[in-house]
Amino acid sequence: MRLGVEETLGALNSALGAGGPVWFKETHARHLRARDFLAPRRALQARFGDDQVPEGVVHAIVGLQGPGVAPVLRCAPTPAGLALQLQRSAVFERVLCSVAAYIEPAALTAPTPRVVLHCPALRGSPSALRLSQLRAVLVADHLARVLQAHGVSVRRVPAVRDPHMPTFLQQLRVDWPAVSEKAPTEALRNRTIAELSPARDAGTLPPDTLGRVCLKELMEERGRPAGYDPNVDSCLVSEDLLSLLAELQEAVQAGAEDRSLGLAAAPDAGADSYMVLHVVSCEEEFQQQKLDLLWWKLDHQAPLRQKHLVCGPVKAAGAPSTLTAPEYYELRHAQVCKASAVKHGRDLEQDPAWTEIFSVLSVATIKFEMLSTAPQSQLLLALADSSISTKGSKSGTFVMYNCARLATLFEGYKCSVEQGLYPTFPPVSSLDFSLLRDEGEWLLLFNSILPFPDLLRQTAALTLTCTAPGLHVTARTEMVCKFLVQLSMDFSSYYNRVHILGEPRPHLFSQMFARLQLLRAVREVLHTGLAMLGLPPLSHI
Repeated sequence: MRLGVEETLGALNSALGAGGPVWFKETHARHLRARDFLAPRRALQARFGDDQVPEGVVHAIVGLQGPGVAPVLRCAPTPAGLALQLQRSAVFERVLCSVAAYIEPAALTAPTPRVVLHCPALRGSPSALRLSQLRAVLVADHLARVLQAHGVSVRRVPAVRDPHMPTFLQQLRVDWPAVSEKAPTEALRNRTIAELSPARDAGTLPPDTLGRVCLKELMEERGRPAGYDPNVDSCLVSEDLLSLLAELQEAVQAGAEDRSLGLAAAPDAGADSYMVLHVVSCEEEFQQQKLDLLWWKLDHQAPLRQKHLVCGPVKAAGAPSTLTAPEYYELRHAQVCKASAVKHGRDLEQDPAWTEIFSVLSVATIKFEMLSTAPQSQLLLALADSSISTKGSKSGTFVMYNCARLATLFEGYKCSVEQGLYPTFPPVSSLDFSLLRDEGEWLLLFNSILPFPDLLRQTAALTLTCTAPGLHVTARTEMVCKFLVQLSMDFSSYYNRVHILGEPRPHLFSQMFARLQLLRAVREVLHTGLAMLGLPPLSHI
């Protein structure tokens, strides 16, 4: 079984006896020189009074064992509290001999609802897509990838119908279904006609509008207790709106097919085993609330759980408020090409070998900008060229640059083996991980590789926290981007300081192989994290 940060923290807190959690994991390099976990002094005083922690408790902590619990080297009182250090060589060995266990997302253990992921921004054309709507699209795509990686059944709605949208989404590396046959709307139309309010404004209704449906009664019964806007009182029903409702109905009813594929789901097959998650921009939320209530009014089998993930506004400094998503992409693409021309001393934009690289770098820039901030918060974009540099440690370009550095490292090792300078890589079980003594090596393992499965599970846990009452949900879609940026910073600092492929002398090979195995694990974590964003790894920039 893989070692886990959460499992280790759970065992440490249990060892202190009844009470809330006390221990926390250290992350800063300065603290990790002396300890890996700390139980702060004040928290211990609140638990044990002014007396010291009983000696028997300390001995129990040193001898901790259990599924997923990392082996403890020492535990001792310090001015800061009770400091604990792990058996680092043993942890290196356990983790680096089983790298696959730390990069494969584990299936969520608790029963999870099937998810219908609805992103209304995709009903239009790319040319009309505002930056706030683009943000909602990227959040929805990222959520779908993370949930599906954990075995959760996800249905994306709507299937895009604009002929230009599939090409634009492919450019952005967003995985979303394209045109499908329209779902039948006859039953919904008949129900709508029966519910229409008196046609007082019939002469002013837009074309293809059937009329207005009153939602006041349903608003009082379901909407107000859940936190819907009290100003939602009616909804103009058009053929387009009925088509969207029919598509949502169809996505819910398609659950039987998912069950046959063995995807994780709640035990019952009814509509209540679904959660419909509407990922909307703040400008779209009021209209989406109307659609929720209309669906409940026209379809008594509609899922009871409809939740809104509302993405905050996007402001671009120095750009017109009318800047569209395609214009934003073209701006970033031009900046990527310009930065590459400066770096390489020539214009590579017309070189076919670089077309894919520039495309990936442009999308990486956009996704890290859009997803590195919690989706509920306002996002401020800096559109200057300086945000594209590989030297800027907060950007997607910086992450992709370090991804390429890893590829270059392993390609260099491979070429050296072919030239007879280095031996072939030995079995991992034979490596001596006690040779990994640099603080940067422990930083990479303890802050990046070891906690990575917990990070993915926390991102996917959205479906487990949506049973609470209320309309709105939050999602930590910024976690993966922030994690990859920090991983890239830690790797870059280590790689700039430590020479991995040393001189081809036999007495240096053991340490070189241990370091290469560590960086293999870093590479796999990085690639898996990028896949959660729909980004392929690059071998050079």
